[in-house]
Amino acid sequence: MIAILHAAFLSLAPFVVVISLIVTVHELGHFLTAKAFGVAIERFSIGFGSALAKWRDRSGVEWRIAWIPLGGYVKFAGDENVASAPDARGLEALRTEIEAREGPGAASRYLAFKPLWQRTLIVIAGPVANFLLAIAIFAAFFAAFGESATPPVVRAVIPGEAGARAGILAGDRITALDGHRVSSFEDVQFYIEYRVGTPVDVSLDRKGLPLTVRVIPDAAQEKSLFGGAQAVGRLGLVAAAAPLRHVGPVRAVELGVSHTYGVAATTLYYLGRIVSGQVNADQLHSVVGMVHASGALTHQAETAAHDSGVSWATAEIFLLSQLAAVISVSIGLMNLLPIPTLDGGHLVFYAYEALARRPAAAALQAAGYRAGLALLVGLMLFATWNDLARLRLFQIFGSLFS
Repeated sequence: MIAILHAAFLSLAPFVVVISLIVTVHELGHFLTAKAFGVAIERFSIGFGSALAKWRDRSGVEWRIAWIPLGGYVKFAGDENVASAPDARGLEALRTEIEAREGPGAASRYLAFKPLWQRTLIVIAGPVANFLLAIAIFAAFFAAFGESATPPVVRAVIPGEAGARAGILAGDRITALDGHRVSSFEDVQFYIEYRVGTPVDVSLDRKGLPLTVRVIPDAAQEKSLFGGAQAVGRLGLVAAAAPLRHVGPVRAVELGVSHTYGVAATTLYYLGRIVSGQVNADQLHSVVGMVHASGALTHQAETAAHDSGVSWATAEIFLLSQLAAVISVSIGLMNLLPIPTLDGGHLVFYAYEALARRPAAAALQAAGYRAGLALLVGLMLFATWNDLARLRLFQIFGSLFS
């Protein structure tokens, strides 16, 4: 039992640190942008539930650390209705109430009365902060460890696999995939990974002559950080090993931006394949899967520390930071989905307001909120079921009572 609790702690503690960092940065994006526009803010909370600690700054904002460390939020002054924003009638009533309480012109400090473009930027700032966090993490990695210098040159082709069937030969240099230029063999692997069974146009340089071949990546089963196995694309090409190359800060940031864009584009591509039914949705992950991934990386850090001689803390920070960057991109993208309760849902209602010259009716916003909440809860339950099945927890629990 002690071993089980120890393993659970080693999985849960890193996840709490990672998710708290990501959500705090997301909410800071909203908070700092709102402060720049002079929006009245009541509270900034790290975590949910009752406060473990709280204090108030000079501007009157209450900062708190709550006891459920799985998120956070910014509470704007006057933001009492979580299901909708005021419609035209509600705005007038709110303005009258605020000015009766605080004096003429006080309503201008409240979010609901800010110009539409300012409210839009405040909403967008959260996901943008997630993307900037990912860029910073990736850039720090490249600055510390360097850039892969493995050229996209094929050293060998495994007979019978996808690359060989398409006619790729040893000595060919891969210059682009579906028109997207590649500069390293890692770029090729990253692009192919999520394209099992999907035709890919591979542009080659063969002894100075350009040509293009169409390849359909094979499926290879690999162990997943989130538990179980997952199918990844494979061409059956072998590259020559090459050392990492030191890069300066400017190049590190360029690589950070490029890598963040690659993660975002691949995530959207994969989600599109799930929606269109081209791939199974069993690779959607929940908190359960992310906790398992944190534990798996902690175990990898222990192994890496033992094998390489680096400290466990260094290996742990290195591995978890990469996971944090990927999750940060995913959370940024998820929040931009046009679903009420998410930032993207607010943007949809703002788009309606821009076209109709008035806010959407409060009843419509409330209905959208309920539908969006039901959809999100359904997706969370589905993803949790996937993770429980992948980790074989149903069988484990069943064996306890058999």
